[in-house]
Amino acid sequence: MVNTVWIVRKPADFPAADLINENDIIILIQDGILRQPSTYKWYACKEDVIARGIKIPKDKLIDYSDIIDIIEKANKVVVW
Repeated sequence: MVNTVWIVRKPADFPAADLINENDIIILIQDGILRQPSTYKWYACKEDVIARGIKIPKDKLIDYSDIIDIIEKANKVVVW
């Protein structure tokens, strides 16, 4: 089970490393996809990646239905 889902909308809004737990997931949306973390479990919104023409590994791309599934399984959701 996912402890916390961190939804990041802007590159500058990235949460501090000491806030993120090993059972957490980071989801990058909107301009948040411009800053990919080097560690942690993270995914990027496929639609936002396509709209901005950014190259991100396919295994990191998820669509809105995947995002909803992840949110429904989380104990807590934080939007930055």
